[in-house]
Amino acid sequence: MAKTKSDYYKILGIPKNADEREIKKSYKRLAMRFHPDRNPGDASAETKFKEVKEAYEILSNPDKRAAYDQYGHAAFESGMNSANAAENADFSDIFGDVFGDIFGGNRRSGRASRGADLRYNMNLNLEDAVRGITKEICIPTMLTCENCRGSGAKSSASIISCMTCHGHGQIQMRQGFFSVQQTCPACRGHGKIIKEICNRCRGNGRVERSKILSVKIPAGVNTGDRIRLSGEGESGKNGAPAGDLYVQIQIKKHPIFDREEKNLYCEVPISFSMAALGGEIEVPTLDGRVKLKIPPETQTGKLFRVRGKGVSSIRTGGNGDLLCRVVVETPVKLNDFQKQLLQDLSNSFKGPHGHKNSPRSKSFFDGVKKFFDDLTR
Repeated sequence: MAKTKSDYYKILGIPKNADEREIKKSYKRLAMRFHPDRNPGDASAETKFKEVKEAYEILSNPDKRAAYDQYGHAAFESGMNSANAAENADFSDIFGDVFGDIFGGNRRSGRASRGADLRYNMNLNLEDAVRGITKEICIPTMLTCENCRGSGAKSSASIISCMTCHGHGQIQMRQGFFSVQQTCPACRGHGKIIKEICNRCRGNGRVERSKILSVKIPAGVNTGDRIRLSGEGESGKNGAPAGDLYVQIQIKKHPIFDREEKNLYCEVPISFSMAALGGEIEVPTLDGRVKLKIPPETQTGKLFRVRGKGVSSIRTGGNGDLLCRVVVETPVKLNDFQKQLLQDLSNSFKGPHGHKNSPRSKSFFDGVKKFFDDLTR
């Protein structure tokens, strides 16, 4: 049993007396919502998108709308119906219809289309990313041909109006009592035909070139940030605007610092004696060295915060902090005298009060003893 079609007015969510502007506005909103590019793998969204497209094709055409208002869906049951038209529609073509009016582009064949956007991957060291820098980059791209200024013709006299569509780029075809508008096959929608093409670009209107650009990198950028250079992408065909260039930022791994948003982290080794007795050391920052006071009895892994020595954020402002994680280093390559000193120190820890010198060790081994005692019960 065939599925009953939904009312076209209900599909678009408009009243039956809606004017052309209301129909188009509703169509754009729904097409953007259910477009397959925005809903990958969602079969229900794709079906809904086809219904919206079908409803718009009927209600946006005065003749088709009049027939639908009088006869309903029965008016389109013969020949290739509107559902088939929607089924066979090119999604990329529809996408151009919906978004072209909004952003000024048009993807349909034969019409002037905005140039492609380009991406450039830029690797920066941490210092340049934190402070900001201006860098020159070389971009291979398609530029407007200087000889024909993008027309693709040898001269202005070589461009004539299409005799098939009389310069409109579209032709009218009759299908029963309907009139269907299609792209002109002779000029492919341009409305003009080139008799003699430009020798330099061979009729393309663009030539392949490389260009040098100076890019200002703001202070505080991070991996994943993008810088948009408007109009620095590929030139559009037939004199259409150029696309944009997006500079994608990637920060190289630093030998000392790790970065998390506005904060910097680094590991600082300290000697066994300094960890036990305390002292003062110098730690690196991106602006030079600062002194860090180590209190007595410092354990490995303890974090010390140096305020304001992190990174300035380009989004929230203000500097982050530098967090130094101390690591107590075990001495190596000891001579006999040093070994004897450590042995004497170790012996001094033994006895009834030795646990006071190693509270964490005592707590750990007490826990281990309790664990095995519980297993044997």
